[in-house]
Amino acid sequence: MNLASIIDPHEATATALISRGRATTYGQLRQQVEAFRGSLVEMGLNRNDRVALLCGNGRWFVVGYLATVGMGAIAVPLNPLSPTPELQRELEVVDPAIVVVEASGVPSFAGVNRDRLGNLRHIVVTDEIGANQLAGTTPVRAFDALLGGARTRAIDVAGDQPAVLMFTSGTAGAPRAAVLTHANLLANIDQNNAMPDVVRPDDVVFGVLPMFHIFGLNVMLGLSLAAGATVVLIQRFDPVTAVETIVERGVTIFPGAPPVWVALSLLEGVDAAAFATVRMALTGAARMPEDAIDRLQRRFGVELLEGYGLTEASPVVTSSAGQPIRRGSVGRALVGVDVRVVDESGDDALVGDSGEVWVKGPNVFVGYWSDPEATARVLDEDGWLHTGDVGMVDGDGYLHLLDRAKDLIIVSGFNVYPAEVEEVLMRHPAVLEAGVVGVPHPHTGEAVRAFVVLRPGAEADEDTLIDHCHDHVARYKCPSKVLIVDELPHNHFGKLLRRSL
Repeated sequence: MNLASIIDPHEATATALISRGRATTYGQLRQQVEAFRGSLVEMGLNRNDRVALLCGNGRWFVVGYLATVGMGAIAVPLNPLSPTPELQRELEVVDPAIVVVEASGVPSFAGVNRDRLGNLRHIVVTDEIGANQLAGTTPVRAFDALLGGARTRAIDVAGDQPAVLMFTSGTAGAPRAAVLTHANLLANIDQNNAMPDVVRPDDVVFGVLPMFHIFGLNVMLGLSLAAGATVVLIQRFDPVTAVETIVERGVTIFPGAPPVWVALSLLEGVDAAAFATVRMALTGAARMPEDAIDRLQRRFGVELLEGYGLTEASPVVTSSAGQPIRRGSVGRALVGVDVRVVDESGDDALVGDSGEVWVKGPNVFVGYWSDPEATARVLDEDGWLHTGDVGMVDGDGYLHLLDRAKDLIIVSGFNVYPAEVEEVLMRHPAVLEAGVVGVPHPHTGEAVRAFVVLRPGAEADEDTLIDHCHDHVARYKCPSKVLIVDELPHNHFGKLLRRSL
């Protein structure tokens, strides 16, 4: 098996990618991937060597990714806009042999201390300006020049061969590199494809999810290429341009993070006909506001399908696709994925009761790169992934997420889930966004503290918002302090970073 082989079965003339207005057929993509792979071999890249990809959503990323995994090396997708200190730390963890840098990643990478990357042998750049800025003792090669290498087919590898090191979002602490194997990633593609009519060869997929995130890498890109669909790669999201692209390209599948859908739901002057071709609208990775779901349905006829996944599960665990939608849930477990909700005693929680979500299946990762202690904390001897997420399963098998276990606040012995309080605060007409955390308290153990961003032009004070909470939830769940702030901290995928609060 080899993950890179997902592009092999499709018609050579079918369009695989559209990037910056340029179409690449599956035949052309295979030629470019095989030629780039041949150049990697010529450059001395070996199996298990790491190739860091500091690229946005474009053909360079896709070609570099498939060429790397096809020869048994390990791809490491990184955010090209990461600040230099973060990039330095991640590069030192994976110690790449080759770094592929797109123009947007040059400023950050230029500040990296390459002397601390002992295995770095080549830098590949996508433009001449970047080549000049990164010149030094490490040889610098031009990406397009490497497309002239000897065409080299993907090799057969064992299922447990690492394909990708994907850094987790770090919402519960410092990001770690999750090791995803060829079998992990292919299993999740097959698990998604087991649902009826998920992705078809005639689909056009809106490719705005960043491919350095697992949702973008293996759902938006991997699932689409495996089906022979077309992916329209989007470098930066702009709601107006997004609508124009939907109409121009006839987009049929639109996977997007909640902030993308919220922005589209608020866009003025858009006719519902603009979304007429979209047959599947997907979201995940963070909680989707109910009012935005309602606006999308009411204004554009878009029925948003929520799912649940995480990097360590390659990523999809549950999905609302291909089944009756149950508002407030993230769907049912995919075929071949086992989900348990476990109480504090380690027993399965009763239907309707909350507990930690555990996941098991061939899509579950093998561990964190060079970090057995962190691996042992989340992956038990029976192969169950302890997600740290709190949820409950209803009588029909739908999973409802409540919160992160590590974000749980305990007030006088009572459990308070921050997401519940945040949702109450966001029902107030003046509140745009809310973040809730626990803080030490001498009498109750912890107290609830809220950080709130107000809507433009709206007014509300601390007492008003606390009184609003008193009207909707038990007193022990109400914030004892509300701070009005200009913005809340998020990761690159829109997920609230409560640890930063």
